[in-house]
Amino acid sequence: MVPLSYYLALSAILFCLGVAGFIFKQDIITVFISIELMLNGVNLAFVAFSHALRQIDGNIFVFFVMVVAAAEAAVGLAIIIAVMRNRNTLDVDQMTKLRD
Repeated sequence: MVPLSYYLALSAILFCLGVAGFIFKQDIITVFISIELMLNGVNLAFVAFSHALRQIDGNIFVFFVMVVAAAEAAVGLAIIIAVMRNRNTLDVDQMTKLRD
């Protein structure tokens, strides 16, 4: 059996990589993927604690986080496509105004 600390360490690594990608990358697609990576890190921690404590609550939270992530992916990608069509760039630094 794999110890809980291994899952939590992997979860922390995933979350920290997501934060680093969110902070340091300039491409909006990479920022979007970094947010998804942070959500997956949190989901892994929820599932690990749920399994270790023998309770279903963590799995229920993961289900709701996955539903929100799916909605975020649909809306986020639609916004990214709209921005790309209007601005012809996906660079975050060039998107300082909502309208030109």
